Amino acid sequence: MDLLLATRNPHKSREFRELLGHDFEVIDLSSFPEIAMPQETGRTFEENAALKAIAASQGRLAVADDSGLEVDALAGAPGIYSARYAGENACDAENVEKLLRELSARHEPTKKRSARFRCVIALARSGKLLDTFEGVVEGNIVDPPRGTAGFGYDPVFQPTGFEQTFAEMSPGMKNKISHRAQAIAALRKGLRDVVN
Repeated sequence: MDLLLATRNPHKSREFRELLGHDFEVIDLSSFPEIAMPQETGRTFEENAALKAIAASQGRLAVADDSGLEVDALAGAPGIYSARYAGENACDAENVEKLLRELSARHEPTKKRSARFRCVIALARSGKLLDTFEGVVEGNIVDPPRGTAGFGYDPVFQPTGFEQTFAEMSPGMKNKISHRAQAIAALRKGLRDVVN
C-alpha cells in the first residue's frame, strides 16, 4: 500500500518505514516539492497532525504525526513547541540545551524530572480526516545528555524501566517501545480497516 508521509524530515521517514514494514511503500514530501505544509496552528498534537495530513492527502492516502516531549516540572512544556522550543530554526542541541537550562533554573531534583513523549498520527484521504492514533511513553529527563543515536530530545529522555536513554538504545530497541512505535502500531490496525 502506498502511503504519503507528510514530512521532509529524513529521520522521521526512516522510522516510519522501519516501523510500518514491507506492507507499505512509504514516500514523503521530498518527492512532492509542490505540496506546502500548513503552519502548525493547532493547540494540540492531534490538531497539528490533522492539519498536515489533510493538506498532504489531496487525491491520496496520507499520514502525518505531531509529537513532542511533555515535562511535568515545566507544566507540560515544550509540548507542541518541542521542535522549535529554542526558536523557529533551532537545532536539536539548542532545544535540549534550553530544556536543561529551564529545569536547572527551577532547581528540580533529578528524580522529579518526570516526562513523557507523546505522538499523535493523523490519517487522511482526499482532504478528509479518517482517524487519529496516539502513543505515549513515560520516562525522566537526565542531565547530562547521553548517547549519540536518535534525534531530538533522545539523549536526555530515559524511558521508565530502562537504564539507557533513547539515544543510547539501538534503533531496534527504541522502535519496540517508543511513542511513535505505539502510535504506528495503532495506525497499522486502522489502515487494515480503511483498505478492507
